[in-house]
Amino acid sequence: MLKRKFLYEIKRPRKDKKLPEVLSKEEVSRIINGTANIKHKAILMTIYSGGLRLGETARLEQAHLDRDRMLIFVKGAKGRKDRYTLLSEKALQLIDQYMKRYEPRKWLFEGARGGRYISKRSIEKVFDQSCERAGIKKDVSVHDLRHSFATHLLESGVDLRYTQELLGHASSKTTEIYTHVSTKSLGKIRSPLDNLNLEGGEIDKI
Repeated sequence: MLKRKFLYEIKRPRKDKKLPEVLSKEEVSRIINGTANIKHKAILMTIYSGGLRLGETARLEQAHLDRDRMLIFVKGAKGRKDRYTLLSEKALQLIDQYMKRYEPRKWLFEGARGGRYISKRSIEKVFDQSCERAGIKKDVSVHDLRHSFATHLLESGVDLRYTQELLGHASSKTTEIYTHVSTKSLGKIRSPLDNLNLEGGEIDKI
């Protein structure tokens, strides 16, 4: 007797294509300005300065700051790939003040126990507390500073390919998602509601 082989086509459930949560430049400023601790402020500024991932920030070494070229060397990033990203002058100024006060040894941001790098959880707590002080109502995480970095670059006219390199994305398709949340083009579009001839006056309260 011949055994029949049945092939079943199993359809994989589609993943929800969620857009990243992006903070405005004003919101990023409020988060950073509302962070009083110099070390905590330096951490947040470094993340936004180069669009760093959480783990990349925690494992940054002092030697990874290229002060001459104003770049951050990210060693062994996602996919075990090295890359360079941006080092802001404002971030570096604050980092120098922080280092003078805290005198870290190898790691740029040491944990509570000296000699080890800061934990990712500690950075998350710093961000959450800063958001609370800044009155941020959006449901955001520290990774959204990276999303905001990418979106703000595109909005300022930086080419998508350069943004891809700075973020360390293997494919431009990954970087293209930020074009969907950029307000560069959307901000120029006028809502059709604004073109209607509506009567003025106050709206009746229910």
